[in-house]
Amino acid sequence: MKIIKILGTGCPNCITTEKIITEVVKELNIDAEIIKVTDIVEIMMYDVMRTPSIVVDEKVVFKGKVPSKTTVKALLIDNFANNACCSDENMESSSCSTNNEDTPCC
Repeated sequence: MKIIKILGTGCPNCITTEKIITEVVKELNIDAEIIKVTDIVEIMMYDVMRTPSIVVDEKVVFKGKVPSKTTVKALLIDNFANNACCSDENMESSSCSTNNEDTPCC
């Protein structure tokens, strides 16, 4: 399961961002936990000075404004596709478990 964090203090833009992410996760049937981070000290730990921001598996992938639904889809598809074959649960059946140069991992 992926962890998606929305960094923001609770302003309307942060609430809108959370709604967009929730919609996209449901539409794409992504196995993810969505966490809203409102504590300013915790937000600053991500070196983010503008919110809302989106963090996927502890990596800041978007910051500073409300993303469009299309942007969120692209971010999540890209992030989840790039990491799909390397996840622990898929290791056995993926190209990651082989040393075959013709089938590179991710």
